[in-house]
Amino acid sequence: MKWQGRRKSDNVEDRRGISGRGLAVGGGLGGLIIVALFLLLGGNPDEISQSLQPGSPSSGAAAGQPLSEKDKEMGEFVSVILADTEDVWRTVFSGSGQTYREPQLVLFSDQVQSACGYAGASTGPFYCPGDEKVYLDLSFFEEMQQQLGAPGDFALGYVIAHEVGHHVQNLLGIMDEVMSRRGRVSEREFNELQVRLELQADFLAGVWAHYAREAVGYLESGDIEEGLNAASAVGDDRIQRRSQGYVVPDAFTHGTSEQRVRWFKKGLDSGDFKEGDTFNASIL
Repeated sequence: MKWQGRRKSDNVEDRRGISGRGLAVGGGLGGLIIVALFLLLGGNPDEISQSLQPGSPSSGAAAGQPLSEKDKEMGEFVSVILADTEDVWRTVFSGSGQTYREPQLVLFSDQVQSACGYAGASTGPFYCPGDEKVYLDLSFFEEMQQQLGAPGDFALGYVIAHEVGHHVQNLLGIMDEVMSRRGRVSEREFNELQVRLELQADFLAGVWAHYAREAVGYLESGDIEEGLNAASAVGDDRIQRRSQGYVVPDAFTHGTSEQRVRWFKKGLDSGDFKEGDTFNASIL
């Protein structure tokens, strides 16, 4: 992506190098990496609140350390991508007579406190509806490249756009509607609703990518493929097979690799928000 020189967002809050409270993460399917994969690209921190317990203050190596030139460049890249999403969703909302309220994006290292509770770098990127903020520890993207085989700057752009997609869902009341079903339907039925919520966020990331592709001189050869590969890498079936050696479809909460790619590509191809109704789709 040729992102240098493009507008940067004013909504980035950089907390990198600031240490938060410690976390004790316990139980569940293999430890930290499973929590990370569970929350990757849209997991709700409330769902693992029983596993996240406040601990003693952390004195991690990142605390108080100056940012490297690479760190600074990554922060600038994130700011540009966030600005792009602001431009896209401001235009889309305006076209339907609504006003887009921009989210903040918090960059952190080690641990962070949000309105949804404390989280560590191992939780991966997440959106907190309580404070309307996206949280990113950029070191996680190294793990994403190395462990999930999803390299490239456009892959990171897809992740950010997906989390902003959850913000769009929150503004439209879609997230509240889904979460209100918890406890009122079976676990399997609620998991299916979560899958539809996540696939819609993938579609919304695709809408951003549609407009990014239309911008002259922005994307480079291979960028779209990086996004499609990232969507495939975080499918429930691929993650379960990697983490536990077998697949449990009833436990899916984000969708299969094929489904995630399909809905991202649908948003990419159409660029039309109205085409992303995953909740009434007969085939996901």
